[in-house]
Amino acid sequence: MIGATGGTPVRGGTATMALPPAATPNWIFPIGAPGYLATYNSAVQNLLFPPLFTPERKGDALTMDSPRGLAEMPRYSDGNTTVTITLKKGYEWSDGKPVTTRDVKFWFDLIRHNKREWAGYSPKLMPDDVRRFEIVDNRTFRLRLDRAYNPAWFTANELQDFVALPVHAWNPRNEDPQRAFARLMRHAKRLSHFATDPLWKTVDGPWRIEKWTTSGLVSLVPNKKYRGPDKPRLDRVILKPFTTADSEFNVLRAGGIDYGYIPPSVMAQSAKFKEMGYRIAPWEGWAITYIVLNFQHPTAGPLLRQDYLRQAMQHLIDQKAISRVIWHGSAAPTLGPVPAGLLDGAPYPYDPKRAKALLAAHGWASGRDGVLRCVRPGHGADECGAGVEGGQDLRLSLLSQSGSTETSNTMQAVKSEFGKAGIALDIRQQPLNTVLGTTVPCTKNEPVCGQWQLGFFGTQGSWYFPPDPSGEKIFAGHAPSNMGNWSSPETDRLIRATEYSDAPAAMRDYARKVARQLPVLWTPNPAYQDSAIRNDLRGVDQNPTLSLAPQNWYYVKKGGAGR
Repeated sequence: MIGATGGTPVRGGTATMALPPAATPNWIFPIGAPGYLATYNSAVQNLLFPPLFTPERKGDALTMDSPRGLAEMPRYSDGNTTVTITLKKGYEWSDGKPVTTRDVKFWFDLIRHNKREWAGYSPKLMPDDVRRFEIVDNRTFRLRLDRAYNPAWFTANELQDFVALPVHAWNPRNEDPQRAFARLMRHAKRLSHFATDPLWKTVDGPWRIEKWTTSGLVSLVPNKKYRGPDKPRLDRVILKPFTTADSEFNVLRAGGIDYGYIPPSVMAQSAKFKEMGYRIAPWEGWAITYIVLNFQHPTAGPLLRQDYLRQAMQHLIDQKAISRVIWHGSAAPTLGPVPAGLLDGAPYPYDPKRAKALLAAHGWASGRDGVLRCVRPGHGADECGAGVEGGQDLRLSLLSQSGSTETSNTMQAVKSEFGKAGIALDIRQQPLNTVLGTTVPCTKNEPVCGQWQLGFFGTQGSWYFPPDPSGEKIFAGHAPSNMGNWSSPETDRLIRATEYSDAPAAMRDYARKVARQLPVLWTPNPAYQDSAIRNDLRGVDQNPTLSLAPQNWYYVKKGGAGR
């Protein structure tokens, strides 16, 4: 949704934007760490340290050719094995030093020498797929790749991570990359010091930090040294946290938020907000939503690795009814590992009879309290499967994010349907940051691996894609956001095909086949939010990748409402 424009602009003012329920920004370092990958973290980081390439809507599609990016579009040569990138002219740091290719190489050296600590790392991808980083001059650098790649994929999914970091301010003693990274990570974990730490005051984006509290309130003011094309018009932008959607709604109803959201359950009241001077617009995301399955859990892992069980559970999730009744039409079924518009149907539609038949055919029978019990243990085609013990109950636990009535009701609907089929599902709710910090990739012997079996963090969507929706970050073996530790040679082969070839068949095959593999359980994909934006606040562009650009926001004269 391109925001309303026009009107007579009013210079300055403060805009307060509501954060999602139970969401608190807690990471500032533009190199992500496991457990700190919430979209609102990267949205704030990008306002302080803009990436070289930023996804932006172009018609019905997305492009990386955004005026907000720090670099010109890349040039591919040598059979797509060389990429040449030139920084745009005139950018400088807030202390007056120019932004140069040395700053980009500083970022690259940090991730190359500390890739196991970088949450964006997938083996054989960035930085492994770059043989050499060559500085041509202060504005141009060249990447020599280890093979030919699909340029559209490489630009969207690899170059999206590139960012300039102020090497003169962050590494004045020229420490080696390991020492520098360790020191920066220590600073990055001091949430209470984000607003005062001198380290984070050297920025090249349109905004700088005024306040950042441990409760999640972030206040940003313009960076006067910003040299980009979109200099801020407002005096201040405040990102305000709320524990629940209901608490946000109450403040919005009182007029205390300039840019908020209406919970789906009360969308019928949207007319009242229009009378109050708000416009209502859904914020649609280029995303999918799912329940993560922990394949490495000591006891649940053997169950979840059974194809028939995942198929049965998927058949028990009535996505259409949940979307219509619980989400009031503001969600739509997730069909597979890519946005739903790229697939033509669900491989495992809601079918409780089929689910029960699958379970019975593989050695499960009703036990005490109606919970299924394995009565035919073993590896055979009509047995419970490898690692499942005789007499074991079909009982699972789900860690889900709190703060949303719709999410709570969705999980209860899933629990009810599972229960009717004999699968006991215990649900535990925690704030989003707790869920994200717990549902991380792990090995069987790590204590955190025993703390969760199924996980859900998708109230605003589980995963937002760059323009090219391939799955190397979420479903490839050892991928940084493969939270459930899914491992499949076929999935890896299908993903690699999308990385190397721009043929439409590569993406189509990946989407269809991984949809059937069920590395996760597909659940309704909600709009990020149904936004309520003051009519006199203009220039708001609701980017499908959830990036923010408040430097483009401005108030207009309307009944004296410029603030």
